[in-house]
Amino acid sequence: MQELQSRLETYINKYLDWWDFYGVIQVTNKGEVLFKNAYGFANIEFDIKNDMNSRFSIASMSKQFTAFAIMLLYDEKMLDIDKPANSYLPYDMQTDESITVHHLLTHTSGLHNFTNFEEDFFGGYNRMNYSIDYFFRNYINKKPTTPAGTGFNYNNSNYNLLAWIIENVSGESYVEFLRNHLFLPLQMMNSDVDDGCKPIKNRSSNYVKDFNKTVKCPYFNEKFSIGAGAIVSNCEDLYKWYTCLRDRKLLSEEAYARFFSVNQNNYCYGLEHHHVYGTDKYSHGGDHLGISTYMQNFFDEDICIIILSNNEAINQYKLGNSISDILHHVDVAAPTKHQEIQIKESQLEKYCGTYLKDKIEVEFINGRLYFTRFAGNLHIEIYPVGEGKFVRRYYDQIAPYRIAENENGKISFFGYFKESF
Repeated sequence: MQELQSRLETYINKYLDWWDFYGVIQVTNKGEVLFKNAYGFANIEFDIKNDMNSRFSIASMSKQFTAFAIMLLYDEKMLDIDKPANSYLPYDMQTDESITVHHLLTHTSGLHNFTNFEEDFFGGYNRMNYSIDYFFRNYINKKPTTPAGTGFNYNNSNYNLLAWIIENVSGESYVEFLRNHLFLPLQMMNSDVDDGCKPIKNRSSNYVKDFNKTVKCPYFNEKFSIGAGAIVSNCEDLYKWYTCLRDRKLLSEEAYARFFSVNQNNYCYGLEHHHVYGTDKYSHGGDHLGISTYMQNFFDEDICIIILSNNEAINQYKLGNSISDILHHVDVAAPTKHQEIQIKESQLEKYCGTYLKDKIEVEFINGRLYFTRFAGNLHIEIYPVGEGKFVRRYYDQIAPYRIAENENGKISFFGYFKESF
């Protein structure tokens, strides 16, 4: 065990030598903490460092709690997972009648996905005042893009609807239901749902890079994340959650069998499943502005890996998988960074321009290339690593961006052609 601890510490330290990580890492094996440490700032303005009690937004890791809450209602026979979601939604929130609760849980509903570049939600409407009626009517209640059950499309809309089902069926708000039926029974006293208004003690602020400076992340209204995100927690509470799932607490065996059943694209209910190292891994990550989180659970081996971050420096999936490789005695290559290649300024400048107004723009400023977001208010430096291949300067990006030129000389980025003037 001491050798494992040493290998973990050596690898994690080398990895973090490359990246300005804010957050915490905790690795537990059979109840023994093999590694835990906190890094960077919880709040730069007040010079507060992260520690192991810091609480972080966990973004899409929240989905497993929403799914579990649905299973609690299922156990109480308050809903049937295989019946239409409309049976449990308010009358003014009816959607396509072919969509079942199961389809929502597994991202196979075919619902329209409103978090795309073209629409005005991300970086636009999600910064406005929250109106549940307007949000549902204008962003969720659209014609499905595919028939229910025919394909997997990871989509927050599914879990927004599940949160509203929880509220409608239980008579409690989403926050109250999680507190009363999950957090309090499990003594998860450091977990809460962020509504964007209430102060949350020990909460770490979220940060991003603008040019080469660390800045507060752009504002977004967490009320729009209901069911799909917005939970705030810490390592202590998330380990309690791990033991709940490991020991099959709160739910019946039948409900757990359904909760962990594997559907399309290796997705269960709010968790992903992969068979690796000859055993089962259940995991989920969270990515949002200033948030990078990941949790891996190996229940049969009693291994829990938690990574929580309040900036966007690391690739939490790459780090988490390297940690699990080490724990399973798999050789792991030393951490590296993409090698920058030298390209003439005139060549770099040809990539500059507008690909999608106020959403996807590339600028050449003071000899450096920037992917510009939020109508020019956030500048993400990218550098060349190959012909038409670029990665972010301050983030461990595995797959480079492609800014490609076709046979007609038209350049595209994220599938959008550069606008000509």
